[in-house]
Amino acid sequence: MDFALSEEQVAIFDMARAFGADRIAPHARDWERQGTIPRDLWPELAALGFGGLYVSEEAGGAGLSRLDATLVFEALAMSCASVAAFLSIHNMCARMIDSYGSDALKARLLPGALSMQTVLSYCLTEPGSGSDAAALKTRAVATDDGWSLSGTKAFISGGGYSDAYIVMARSGQEGPKGISAFIVEAGTPGLSFGGLEDKMGWRCQPTRQVNLDGATIPQGNLLGEEGKGFSYAMAGLDGGRLNIAACSLGAAQAALDATLAYMAERHAFGQRLDQFQALQFRLADMAIEMEAARVLLRQAAWKLDTGAPDATTACAMAKKFVTEVGSRVADQCLQLHGGYGYLADYGIEKIVRDLRVHQILEGTNEIMRLIVARGMVGR
Repeated sequence: MDFALSEEQVAIFDMARAFGADRIAPHARDWERQGTIPRDLWPELAALGFGGLYVSEEAGGAGLSRLDATLVFEALAMSCASVAAFLSIHNMCARMIDSYGSDALKARLLPGALSMQTVLSYCLTEPGSGSDAAALKTRAVATDDGWSLSGTKAFISGGGYSDAYIVMARSGQEGPKGISAFIVEAGTPGLSFGGLEDKMGWRCQPTRQVNLDGATIPQGNLLGEEGKGFSYAMAGLDGGRLNIAACSLGAAQAALDATLAYMAERHAFGQRLDQFQALQFRLADMAIEMEAARVLLRQAAWKLDTGAPDATTACAMAKKFVTEVGSRVADQCLQLHGGYGYLADYGIEKIVRDLRVHQILEGTNEIMRLIVARGMVGR
């Protein structure tokens, strides 16, 4: 069993990390204050192949494995977890279009998605259905010309910012088998947005409600087969959970690296902070947890890549464990900075704020435990 990354994988990680250090990290605090990410950043990422990381090569994508993709998100999150996570959402949507879209839909949407001239968002959660996603109320009614969608989606990253939205809506019976997936493009009649949400973290990502009031779309904007939308959504979330875990890992590693540098310079009681044995133990505990998280994440990605029967369980395990380790490590790094960790100038408090939501989205960590438990004892 070989746990080492290949030369190509190391190069992918290094390329993403260098881009983040050059083009994201110097601006992350400004973007957070502005509440948005400049649109011209995305084509630069797309030029590296990051607009379609696991879109097939036949469709023009990079055709990377899920493990390769986690390296990209881990590396980018070392500069800003919020930017990296937004890119993950776009990639999940692009993969769904590549996997389930008709030839006509792929020909129309994928070129823009891969160049990131078209930014994609994902709309599953509603004000009344979060973890119980199959209870969603948004309706899709067939018309002579296509579909009419009505309902509200909540907590949508890119709401009012993105160019197209993959919307899960009920086109049939109650329960998961009545849900279909649709593409709703910006400018569609009946599509509107709520006010900008004032969030604890991920503040550079514009987040709004997405309102559909008889939004009319053509028949060709049905993604895949009617009634299969929920299964598409759940399949997409396995990879999304790996990505969000990778974002936690990268940001926490950045916090730990900054903390090591700080402790090597900071003196108290006549010696450097990193020479106190009690603090060395805390550093060691963080390093051990981070390495365990990294191995678990990469094993889960490998299982998803190889189609292992327990891949969904492995992704849930990794998402739960890695996001909690990331938050714990970031919090400890803030503590080791003392009062300086609480100041924005040092960047640690932003990491703490950004990582907290990772335990909630892509399926709460309570739902991750439920998935693991059901794999052990059945429903």
